[in-house]
Amino acid sequence: MLRPSTQKYAVNRPLYSEDGFEDEHAKVYRKHKRLLDHVKQYLTCTSERAKNAAVSLLPIIGWIRIYPIKEWLLNDIVSGVSTGLVAVLQGLAFSLLASISTWYGLYAAFFPVILYFFLGTSRHISVGAFPVLSLMVGAVVTRLVPDDGPAANITAFEGLTKDEQRILVSASLTFLVGLFQLGMGLLQVGFIVMYLSDTLISGFTTAAAVHILISQLKFVLGLTVPGFSGPFAIIYTLESVFTQITSTNIHDLVTSIVVMVAVLGVKEINDRFKSKLPVPIPIEVIMTIIACGVSYAFNFSENHGVDVVGKIPNTFESPMAPDMQVFQMTAVEAFPIAIVGFAVAFAVAKVYSVKHDYVIDGNQELIAFGASNIFGGSFKSLVASTALSRSAVQESTGGKTQIAGLISAIIVLVVILGIGFLLEPLPKSLLGAVVIVNLKGMLMQVVTVPYLWKKDRPDCIVWVGTCLAAIFLGLDIGLAIGLGLELLTVVFRAQFPRCSILANISGTDIYRDRKDYVNIYEPEGVKIFKIPSPIFFANIDFFRDKLKDAVGFNPLRILRKRNKALKKIKKLIKKGELTLTSNGLQATCSMPIEESEDEGNMEDLDKPTDYSDLPIQVNWNAELPANIRVSPVNIHSLVLDFSAVSFLDISALKGLQATLKEFIRIDVDVYIVGCDPYIIEKLKNCKFFDDEIKTSIFFLTIHDAILYIHESHPPKTVSEKVSGSFQYQHNNGSSMSNGLTIQEMPDMKMEVETDTKPETRF
Repeated sequence: MLRPSTQKYAVNRPLYSEDGFEDEHAKVYRKHKRLLDHVKQYLTCTSERAKNAAVSLLPIIGWIRIYPIKEWLLNDIVSGVSTGLVAVLQGLAFSLLASISTWYGLYAAFFPVILYFFLGTSRHISVGAFPVLSLMVGAVVTRLVPDDGPAANITAFEGLTKDEQRILVSASLTFLVGLFQLGMGLLQVGFIVMYLSDTLISGFTTAAAVHILISQLKFVLGLTVPGFSGPFAIIYTLESVFTQITSTNIHDLVTSIVVMVAVLGVKEINDRFKSKLPVPIPIEVIMTIIACGVSYAFNFSENHGVDVVGKIPNTFESPMAPDMQVFQMTAVEAFPIAIVGFAVAFAVAKVYSVKHDYVIDGNQELIAFGASNIFGGSFKSLVASTALSRSAVQESTGGKTQIAGLISAIIVLVVILGIGFLLEPLPKSLLGAVVIVNLKGMLMQVVTVPYLWKKDRPDCIVWVGTCLAAIFLGLDIGLAIGLGLELLTVVFRAQFPRCSILANISGTDIYRDRKDYVNIYEPEGVKIFKIPSPIFFANIDFFRDKLKDAVGFNPLRILRKRNKALKKIKKLIKKGELTLTSNGLQATCSMPIEESEDEGNMEDLDKPTDYSDLPIQVNWNAELPANIRVSPVNIHSLVLDFSAVSFLDISALKGLQATLKEFIRIDVDVYIVGCDPYIIEKLKNCKFFDDEIKTSIFFLTIHDAILYIHESHPPKTVSEKVSGSFQYQHNNGSSMSNGLTIQEMPDMKMEVETDTKPETRF
């Protein structure tokens, strides 16, 4: 924290308007490229561009040639072995979420990793199955191939078993997700992840964790629960679980409880003593070995009815082509899966890139994951992204590059081809317990809700709305609702910004909200209005309303009343009911003059006040004769702070122009300060300026504008009255003096009385 400084600074410079500043300081001319210039540059090929394109498309070229073998290779090997063991277990566990055979989860830890090794820009994430994506895939699989009832009408399903049908759906969906990601990467739309805020992702993943937790209850309790999909599927699942709760398999339950307690306890030890442990204790792997041994020794599958992993083929299955009918039926779900998978992987990759000081490319990451999922889908793999816990293992055990990922893929390969049979007696309840334990981080995100409610309620609404919608309506609909809520908050913040009236901190050139400070000075007759957001079609009316509230009157209404009053005065003079004499204005009417019901043409009333046929100029802040009333205007200058305005659209430009003219036509000088030069240039190009609105209204700072206003309108400190008087008489003979001020009367004398000399305070 910086300590308060005792130093002061003084700047002696001229008072600058934008015009004056440009006259004194020449701008550098920069030629703006046309669309054709950008196209030519994009299509131009040089050796340097070809080299950069190759490095960009194959990031491995960039880091493999500078890879320090002696320093990094051993770390990558140790990290790869540790990550590979975790990847095997998580692959088996996450395949249960997708409602497919367990060994297909192992494919997600092998095939996508190979492609990502060459194409990915992150050096630390572990590519493979991710529980949220597996659950989303499982929802699609159970929709097309339900546990009970016939499968969807797809030609390719003919002659296939239910498991084979589900594999076809899962592989085709993975392929389609890869196509979406690859297409977005080639179109350079990696920026799309910016529309998924941390708040939205947090609420969505928390809801996904709840879904995952509920889906694993059937394995933990050893129940047979059909898969449900669509809105309120979680309710139907819970209903089915509690209906069968009395049929719980005690062996599955005990196994799950023991595994969860052991894994949670050792993970806590790993976190607490991570600085002292060379590598985290692989408790999941240890519990897997113990559970396999116990299950095999006591024959859990046959003697106690425990559901186990079963036979794992010791070879890879032949690749398959995706089915176009499945594409058509799953396209709606595939797109959010592609977005969520990329968003999670990019967020994790960004954390490690900042920590280890290297750059990742969002568009290249899309290409890498797209190609990886296309390749994996061809070999019946699950959708690949990254798992937070697995990536943490890879980084914390010393992994430096994706060579660690390649080593982990080799470990998975060894398990698939060599020792997979050792995992056949593994209880599925252990896999369910491992999945639930790994949800701790996502479920604990719920503690951020009270913080968000206190600090940022719109963000809290996004979090809660996304989470509840995703829980009850499904992850795909929940994500769409979350995006809608997030866009609504953005629109709400931009459309209804917190406008403020500024005042001067006495003795400085600093201006702050007058409500926030005590020792503050508001210049007399001046309103300083700050607009804290861009002005566009959606908020221009809000801006105009707030401006009217700030000044305390409607300028257009004042202008119309003045024009009506002026027409009435001219009419009375023309009829002889109000005459101009050497003693003043004399009214000859016998009764007080009432306003006419005829308001005339409204367009004429909106025009500037015309004094051409009137021998006097009216002081509208004084009392007028003949019962004519016009609300006074208590300011002479209005300063608009545009320092936070980043753009104006055409609708806002027209609205701003109309607003400025309304103030100018009632003799309120308007100044705009802190405006971006590019906005001023746009105003010039759009013919914003005319005889009423000049470029001279723009000033560099608020202080420049206030000093200029003080020169034009010296502030009054005690009393300063410029008064003249007319007399008008009713036919009853009584005379009354009124406050109509004559500023110019060629045929009459004008007396000006001043009580004190004006004193300038600033």
